[in-house]
Amino acid sequence: MQIGYKLAAEAFGPAELVRQAVRAEQAGFDFVEISDHYHPWLDNQGHSPFAWTVLGAIAAKTERIGLATGVTCPTVRYHPAVIAQAAATLALVSDGRFVLGVGSGERLNEHVVGRGFPDVRLRHEMLREALEIIRLLWRGGYRSYEGKHLRLEDARVFDLPDEPPLIAVAASGPPSARIAAELGDGLFATEAKPEIVRHYREAGGTGPGYAEVPTAWAPDERTAARAALETTRWAVTGWKVMSELPNPVNFAAATTTVREEDMLEHFACGSDPERYVETARQFADAGFDRLVLMNAGPDPDGFLDFYSSELDGRLRGLEPGGSGS
Repeated sequence: MQIGYKLAAEAFGPAELVRQAVRAEQAGFDFVEISDHYHPWLDNQGHSPFAWTVLGAIAAKTERIGLATGVTCPTVRYHPAVIAQAAATLALVSDGRFVLGVGSGERLNEHVVGRGFPDVRLRHEMLREALEIIRLLWRGGYRSYEGKHLRLEDARVFDLPDEPPLIAVAASGPPSARIAAELGDGLFATEAKPEIVRHYREAGGTGPGYAEVPTAWAPDERTAARAALETTRWAVTGWKVMSELPNPVNFAAATTTVREEDMLEHFACGSDPERYVETARQFADAGFDRLVLMNAGPDPDGFLDFYSSELDGRLRGLEPGGSGS
């Protein structure tokens, strides 16, 4: 079992995210994962720096900890040729510590370039083509590609690592799980649903499974729940809502009825380590073996200290597909 720390790029500026990543390495985390957004989910979160610049700075200031995008959409706001080059460069400057997490995207971030946001069937078709382009470019040499949605013309990534980065593909149902199995090296999910892992395995996927575990640290659970409600209530809306709303104001409107009790139900809140283990176990039992702790509490340093002193050993004792210790 590997344990990761989610860098909340919508809640902190770039320098603070780099600082937290350095602290996460000191606290014993195996990797950090950062979302690749143009907008925050809610305006009061107040941030959304360019993830690739932040990751490069983290690579320069750390020695051991892994780095991952969670996740990048390589089809609308970016062309996959750009992501192929960016991921290859990051793999080189991090000495092979980078994992490229990809998905079909959210309207919140992709609509900004004025190309529209396609329906889910077309998004999956585009993601398939994007992954084919990235794989093609990582083989070296000049490459061209003619797809239904995406094209590539005489492109070459000159700086390539000896081993390409692992690609983890976000999935929530059978179609996306098949893409992960057929064109990725691993699976990425945000829900503790064993059927997601089952669909991935049945489609031939054999790689690691990444999953985000919702947590909110504070000395007491009510303080933690209030903080999570203020900045992270969007997380309880479900993927269909999260993928379709266009702006932070829409997420604010869509979450007016979310209560502290809802956050207490969905997040491990407060400072009882057993509550965190219980929440993480749901994802481990579902078959995931890379658990990313997403802290929505008000004190990131308090959470990092809490992880180091109370959670590290307990969470590593969990076993994918079984109860663990």
